[in-house]
Amino acid sequence: MKHQRLIERVSIGIFFLTFVFFFWKTIYGMVMDWYLDDNYSHGFLIPVISGYLLWQRREDIQAVNVRPSALGLPLFVAGLTLFLFGHVAGEAFTMRLSMLVVAASAILFCGGAPLFGTVAFPFFYLVFMIPLPYILYDAVAFPLKLFVSRYSVEFLALVGIPVYREGNVINLVNTTLEVADACSGIRSIVSLLALATALAYFTQKGWVKQVILVVLSLPIAIFANGIRVIGTGILATYYGAKAAEGFFHEFAGLVIFGVAMALLMLSSFILGKIGGSGHE
Repeated sequence: MKHQRLIERVSIGIFFLTFVFFFWKTIYGMVMDWYLDDNYSHGFLIPVISGYLLWQRREDIQAVNVRPSALGLPLFVAGLTLFLFGHVAGEAFTMRLSMLVVAASAILFCGGAPLFGTVAFPFFYLVFMIPLPYILYDAVAFPLKLFVSRYSVEFLALVGIPVYREGNVINLVNTTLEVADACSGIRSIVSLLALATALAYFTQKGWVKQVILVVLSLPIAIFANGIRVIGTGILATYYGAKAAEGFFHEFAGLVIFGVAMALLMLSSFILGKIGGSGHE
């Protein structure tokens, strides 16, 4: 038994080193995106949360009846094909996604469906660490900018502030504000989706309430960023453009994200009170 466990650990170690050697450039590029792009700074947390989820299931993992599956081999080929396609096309998202496909193939090949089923949630949670492809990001961010701009202007006009809108540009009496990607809600949506998924797993009983909490993160993020734009417009109107720039703008982003998290926690609390709470 000890000899078998030693072989298993050595095999895992060899696979890990081979995996890192093969994908190190892809991993490095992804980590740099986390570091340089505020939209994906939550990426540093995702492997930590996934690791904690795995640690929580360590007894279940040890108790799994391991049944190696040959299905891992075609999945492995698919992962390498995806990587080569991304490499030739210069598409980072495809190469990064291929890492998870290759890792999934190893789990299936070595442990079979029972092991994969046990680690499925922590494994698929890693998808949140992969930055979106720019074409998808832009397709979501642009309509969100217009949506937030429109309703922010309507609110400002409702409270008596002279304002009119041109696309995602808000024109006030003494200044002009542009609703950029950061104010569209896309940044908060990406981060809140990841955090809401983990929160739903830990706090909600049943997949229905878990899905509801995850879906609620979308309007919460948009609403919170709408407040940010409205607040910026009010400050710029009464105190000048400089009052809404620099430190305030960055600080407001942190405060608004805190508000969004508070609303998410409140939603989780309310859902937990409907028909009981907790995660089984």
